[in-house]
Amino acid sequence: MNFFEVQDQARRTSRRLVLLYLLSTALIIAGVSLIVAAALYDGAAYGQPFTFSSFFSRQAPVLAGTAVITALFIAGATLVKTAQLSGGGGRVAAQMGGTLVSPDTRDPLRSRLRNVVEEMAIASGVPVPEIYVLEQELGINAFAAGYAPGDAAVAVTRGALELLDRDELQGVIGHEFSHILNGDMRLNIRLMGVLFGIMALGLMGRMVFRSVRYGGFSSRRGNGAGVVFVIGLGLIVLGSVGVFFARLIKSGVSRQREFLADASAVQFTRQTDGLAGALKKIGGYENGSLIQAADPEEVSHMLFGTGSRFSGLFATHPPLTERIRALDPAFRESDYPPVNFRDRGVAAHAEVDDRSAGFAGAAHTSSAGIAPVAVSASVGQPSEQHIAFARHIRRAVPDTLYDAAHSPQLSYLLVIALILDRNRATLEKQQAMLNDILGDERTRLIFEFYTQLQAVGLEFRLPLLEIAFPALRQRPVPQLQFLIDLTSRLIEADGDIELYEFCFYRVLASNLRQVMQPSKPARRTRAEREDVRDAAVELLRVVAEHGHDNDADRAAAFHAGLDHFGKWGDAYEYHSEIRSTTFSLEKSLDQLVSLNAEGRQMLLDAVTRVVLHDDQLTLAEAELVRTICASLEIPLPPQFGVSLDAVAKTGS
Repeated sequence: MNFFEVQDQARRTSRRLVLLYLLSTALIIAGVSLIVAAALYDGAAYGQPFTFSSFFSRQAPVLAGTAVITALFIAGATLVKTAQLSGGGGRVAAQMGGTLVSPDTRDPLRSRLRNVVEEMAIASGVPVPEIYVLEQELGINAFAAGYAPGDAAVAVTRGALELLDRDELQGVIGHEFSHILNGDMRLNIRLMGVLFGIMALGLMGRMVFRSVRYGGFSSRRGNGAGVVFVIGLGLIVLGSVGVFFARLIKSGVSRQREFLADASAVQFTRQTDGLAGALKKIGGYENGSLIQAADPEEVSHMLFGTGSRFSGLFATHPPLTERIRALDPAFRESDYPPVNFRDRGVAAHAEVDDRSAGFAGAAHTSSAGIAPVAVSASVGQPSEQHIAFARHIRRAVPDTLYDAAHSPQLSYLLVIALILDRNRATLEKQQAMLNDILGDERTRLIFEFYTQLQAVGLEFRLPLLEIAFPALRQRPVPQLQFLIDLTSRLIEADGDIELYEFCFYRVLASNLRQVMQPSKPARRTRAEREDVRDAAVELLRVVAEHGHDNDADRAAAFHAGLDHFGKWGDAYEYHSEIRSTTFSLEKSLDQLVSLNAEGRQMLLDAVTRVVLHDDQLTLAEAELVRTICASLEIPLPPQFGVSLDAVAKTGS
């Protein structure tokens, strides 16, 4: 199943979730209304025998009022919980007791975790997420949380950090990145908010029940106390029904997605031993995957392991042995290895991070071996070659730039250096602007980074930006908005926005906005079919213009992409006298955000046909395609601009 099919499946799952939520909520509201109405019904006062018709007619106001109050209570509980989670993945991890791993950590185990996460992010084409450790949790577990890749957080338990070796840790992180890439995170957070609402009645019932037993009602056993006692007991029962529905919904949503995440993790690393080894250690460890300091009831559906002892109908994960056998068919339950927490750190030794500034990728590379259909197939599915490329890029970054990308203070200045122009006259204008705004000392540091960036190669720009995101996220929101505004002013210093400047700014701004407003969905511009088609054609025109040297080649590449759209594409022609601008490119991308998953896949295939028409690929084309994908929330691995085959041989 490819990325686009998974996206469609996620939408269908979300619709089913809404229907199940509404059904369970309606049943609970009806149950609460009946309990309250029955508790308050006094048949003797009406002087007639009980009948259902008389009950419903006389208690109609109570039934209606209770239904409204209950609905408001459930909706309110859902909204409160959702608001608590609106801070994004980092907020969820912190609420579960997670401790943020500093981007510039020197601890060997945390550095190893950071390296693995960075490599997976670069290989996937997404910003590096924040990293947390659940220090109080001795079980082996992990989770990814967030609304979008830009605000994602990955958390591992202390048990996973200290008991897993690098291959096992990489398998677990690969599993969690599958949830990031396939859109599971947003669904999981919605589940947490929605299901809390239907479970909250049980909490209310226990509070009412305790107040009757131990509070002011206990000293006067009148009818009022009896009524409250019955209502409290009824709420507890209905709360249990809510818990039943919540567990049923969670298990139905998450079980198949866990199998998919396991399969994706294996595809990322091309070896089963790491992931299988982590699962086997869970089975042989007395603490297993248990989450104890946090409540696993709310979060079991988003964990790597179950986090609890639920099984069967309510299990949010497939049976552990079944997951292992999918990776190692010969495995038997008697094969679980004994694991003791006292053995921690034996396999999890510090790795040597051997980086060298001597690497320089090619700005041009042959792409004859890449089929357009293979590009869309790689979306959300990085391979072991992409991981090798990411590891090589990470190790090849000079120490000064690598350390700056991990510094909450210097990452801000490094990002500014990444946007500076290569034209001397424009560079002087930008320097004067920075001196006025940031002062001499910070401007000097920016230009030191700029000088080093020119020496190591332009292909490091986007990976360095991805690495810098966790450090940038430590800055206050006003400073992030100021950074977006400042980069906009810098690229407009010469009155002309180059393609690279547009691409870099678009990626930076879109990801920082996800950080600043994590729960806000991507802006979906409503557009007519003809407007979307015009935008797609204009996008192909831009790609053709920036990747070919003459009008004949541009026209041929343009029509190669247009042919993929089918008959409606025949109505468009390439006009050499019309030149596209970054404004038209931005307008087209804003229109194309409204495409569904199938439309995005078709568009990516068409763009790829244009890019690969001449079997040559420039770095500008590579960054343009990455920008298009980032704008459309398509996580494209970095298979453009650098020969992956060459990297795979030298990057390990």
